[in-house]
Amino acid sequence: MRSIILALLLLPAAALAQGANNNPNVKPELTETWSPVPLHVTPGAVPGAPPSDAIILFNGHDLANWEGIKGGPANWSVTNGEMVIQPKSGSIQTKDTFGDVQLHVEWMVPVLPPNRKGQDRGNSGIFLQGLYEVQVLDSFENLTYVNGQAGSVYKQYAPLVNAERPASNWQSYDIVYQAPRFYGDGSLAEPARMTIFLNGVLVQNNVALRGPTEYRGEPRYVAHGDAPLVLQAHNNEVHFRNLWLRKL
Repeated sequence: MRSIILALLLLPAAALAQGANNNPNVKPELTETWSPVPLHVTPGAVPGAPPSDAIILFNGHDLANWEGIKGGPANWSVTNGEMVIQPKSGSIQTKDTFGDVQLHVEWMVPVLPPNRKGQDRGNSGIFLQGLYEVQVLDSFENLTYVNGQAGSVYKQYAPLVNAERPASNWQSYDIVYQAPRFYGDGSLAEPARMTIFLNGVLVQNNVALRGPTEYRGEPRYVAHGDAPLVLQAHNNEVHFRNLWLRKL
């Protein structure tokens, strides 16, 4: 009896699908799209390697694409193909400006003594358009506020899971960022959005940002255009490598 009822329930859907597929009056060409043809992009040879259309932000040799956020040269060091935050060196930003991007960043926090806790444990940040921060921190076994640990959109969204490796291991971020849209009068049309993978694990799923990152108080949008990518210096030694992005 149950099988008969199930068959009766499925019959209308099956009949509808069969009728649509076999209706001689419906030309299949009506639902075919032939242009524009997508450009061919060659993927990276290994996971994390830049595809053929990527903009390389750090070549492993120098900071030619970077400057201090207050102007002048970027004062971080370059060692063994890595860019390293130096004490009191200040945050740095790209010389170019960007909007919507797919961003790849690899970073590493060295092993620190146990008295370095909370936000004082490999603290840095990646600021899309210089305004919207993805937190960098050793959060493997380090208790802090959850919307301030690695994988968070700082002070807005805690990560879905903690996918971080222990300190001294390299971590990777893959970020899909959609810049906010504004009307001609400067009011918000669409909020910024982020999808973030930490070490290949989804930690932010197309979240709508409430505004630029604020340490104190609630965020509020102010109209802006394309802007540099900023890497934050927060008096912590953090290493970066293999930074690239694709304009979307």
